Amino acid sequence: MTAYKTINPATGETLRVFPEATSAEISDAIARAQEEFLRWRETPVASRAKIIARVAELYRERNDELARIISLEMGKPLAQARGEVSFVADIFDYYAVEGPGFLQDEHLSVKGGGEAIVRSTPVGVLLGIMPWNYPYYQVARFAAPNLMLGNTILLKHSANCPQSSLAMEKIFHDAGLPEAAYINVFARREQVAQIIADPRVQGISLTGSEGAGAAVAEVAGRNLKKYVLELGGSDPFIVLDTEDMDATVKAAVSGRMSNAGQACTAAKRFIVVADLYDEFVQKFTDEMSRIKPGDPLSPDTKFGPMSTQAAADDLIEQIQDAVDKGATLKTGGKHLPGPGAFVEPTVLADVTPDMRAFSEELFGPAAVVYKVADVDEAVELANNSPYGLGGAVFSKDVEKAKAVADRLETGMVFINGNTDSQADLPFGGVKRSGVGRELARYGMNEFVNKKLIRTPERPAPKVGAGDSVKP
Repeated sequence: MTAYKTINPATGETLRVFPEATSAEISDAIARAQEEFLRWRETPVASRAKIIARVAELYRERNDELARIISLEMGKPLAQARGEVSFVADIFDYYAVEGPGFLQDEHLSVKGGGEAIVRSTPVGVLLGIMPWNYPYYQVARFAAPNLMLGNTILLKHSANCPQSSLAMEKIFHDAGLPEAAYINVFARREQVAQIIADPRVQGISLTGSEGAGAAVAEVAGRNLKKYVLELGGSDPFIVLDTEDMDATVKAAVSGRMSNAGQACTAAKRFIVVADLYDEFVQKFTDEMSRIKPGDPLSPDTKFGPMSTQAAADDLIEQIQDAVDKGATLKTGGKHLPGPGAFVEPTVLADVTPDMRAFSEELFGPAAVVYKVADVDEAVELANNSPYGLGGAVFSKDVEKAKAVADRLETGMVFINGNTDSQADLPFGGVKRSGVGRELARYGMNEFVNKKLIRTPERPAPKVGAGDSVKP
């Protein structure tokens, strides 16, 4: 049965199906990507930058078309889908402008004189394995820096995003990128392992679940391949104090509900000091309960379906597990009536460590609220998680918030704002949230050969007996 399908999660209707790649097609793709790498790495940096800039232009020109595709494929509201496409264009623009500077030789100061430089050179063919929740953005933050660097890419996307996968491949080719420099492959799971093991493939970047990350890391490690993993997150949203509770609650709702809560860096655990807890929970619950679902293709919709019915069912199971074990359901907790993978916006309180919602990522429109006595308890609870991706600290005392940020076991912390992503900011986490960094300069420092070229100082000729030295 064909695994790559476009199924509208708002209706459950299967719109298109696509055949999986054959073993021969996978072998051919690897061979073509390797052959192209030998040419692409020799392409002048300025020429690469021109193509990357053209990619950005095409994303902007095709914004409406591209946005509609992902609204149909994974249920992202159209306005949010357009925003994702615009952000992708910004990422490609960033690397087109800044990438050449990132690739300049680094001159080292060394003892003994002479010259020592570190030169950034590409490593070869890379495999990207990308998820459905941000179909274009996830690919852009991997592809843009690495194509700019001179690597070539095989891209295996999520099985429910085949049309957006093909749309991205077409943009690269229409922009002038050689066809074999970026190849979309509708690969099966066992074929992914074969691609990783191939000696021509030099690295793997995966954004996805812990299980997928562990499987890829195992095969990559066995074959001594470099990998970058961006996995799950259960980001804390810590409220220490506030001058404007309504604004803080608005940020909390936005941080939890964008993309129907299906974001690794979404705020998921709301940790509030005791004297603010009741007010925060009441206002937060009221706002969450007012959110209404809509057709993701409507320009007015802010809350769409989850990506699949299976994802919605999994979230309901996590919520029900908490309720069955004594958690308080403040609002939501059920499938919304009618067709489609819609789940009510949900708020859980009184969650304890024996519940799945305490340690697992809730990847959908569900939030957990916690009451803490003070800053120390807030930090302890925030760090009591297998994840360490992002976090947010809210306080009118910015220095106090920064001190808390220093103590959080995360890759990113935002003060008085939700965890966000920008082309010029590094992105990544620690613990079970992954390995490596993307975006900014860091995005070009993962799959790169930092080659040292050392030219020692030429010693002066010795003067022997009978030699004359003229002044």
